[in-house]
Amino acid sequence: MIRLLTIIGARPQIIKAAALSREIANHFTDEVEERIMHTGQHYDENMSAHFFEELGIPAPYYQLGVGSASHGVQTAKMIEGIEQVLKQESFDGVVLYGDTNSTLAGTIAASKLCIPIFHIEAGLRLYDMEIPEEVNRYVCDQLSSILFAPTQTAMNNLIAEGYDQIPMRMYGNRPKQVILSGDVMYDNSIYFSRMAEERSTILSQCDVHSKGFILATIHRNNNTDQPQRLNTIFSALMDIAEDHQLPVVLPLHPRTRKLIPVNLDAALWERIQHSPLIRIIPPASFFDIIQLEKHAQVVITDSGGVQKESFFFSTPTIILFQDTPWVEIVEHKAGICADADYDRILSAYQQLAGAEVRFPPLFGDGHAAHNIMTHIIDYLKTTK
Repeated sequence: MIRLLTIIGARPQIIKAAALSREIANHFTDEVEERIMHTGQHYDENMSAHFFEELGIPAPYYQLGVGSASHGVQTAKMIEGIEQVLKQESFDGVVLYGDTNSTLAGTIAASKLCIPIFHIEAGLRLYDMEIPEEVNRYVCDQLSSILFAPTQTAMNNLIAEGYDQIPMRMYGNRPKQVILSGDVMYDNSIYFSRMAEERSTILSQCDVHSKGFILATIHRNNNTDQPQRLNTIFSALMDIAEDHQLPVVLPLHPRTRKLIPVNLDAALWERIQHSPLIRIIPPASFFDIIQLEKHAQVVITDSGGVQKESFFFSTPTIILFQDTPWVEIVEHKAGICADADYDRILSAYQQLAGAEVRFPPLFGDGHAAHNIMTHIIDYLKTTK
């Protein structure tokens, strides 16, 4: 029996893990035992525990509860907790997702103990080392035994960096592998879309109708922590809503809510709070966010997961970054990188609202989780 430790710590990772856990439960129970560790990187109940229940993911076997802190302090606490579990238990491999501090901590702890690492969402690049997530991506890709690239662009990045040619022997004297797997989030979008239609009442709760509103999400630290950027983004949202008399649904991330009193102009915040067009709601459940992404006219976001999910549901996206790791979205004119630039955000909305946009199948065939599990099992069986 192969034993895997899946490490997650943020809402998007919880959702991604659902695809793999579902695949193991449905097809690999005789071969694989999975245990989930939740680092507690996101500790708000609405952002973590609620999602396990809603998505039907097994409850975490281990809870580190590290909470919020600086990058160094938070990562160090997670490394210590992960290492302790890996020393106490016997695991054949560690599964990591994306680019969070939980990913970085899992990478360091597992690599020091010579345990194979499987990186899902490998090869994403912004080529900007001032972005904390970029650092985490590089470290995890360097030390992982199998890199699972979700798209051809991610695969091309890994090939360009030489990962397919590195004569490196990894843990257990196995070769490093680079696999074009498809995207587990596309698996989830197919699986959960119908359930969301049946279970979610978020459109009626927000008093909006399909293609008659904008969805906005803001949580990245370079947007929330810099007053000029935060004010520019909120000013653009307010003016788009008023100029077009179009509601904006804004699920307010705990980080953003905490920093608004510090970094947002008080008059602007007062104006937003009293506007009937700005519908501020708590962090949305997974089914609610699917409904909002699916039925919005346009999505304005700094979330990589939200921009990608919106693409799955054929909704164009304004991206509040200079660049995006999901370059396919921009290349196919389904999204525009506007950064935190007032004029560019308004211009992007004018370009995307009502435009005929193509959404080709760029993220696999909906069987990424099966592809990933098959490769992990074959890899680990080579010496078991």
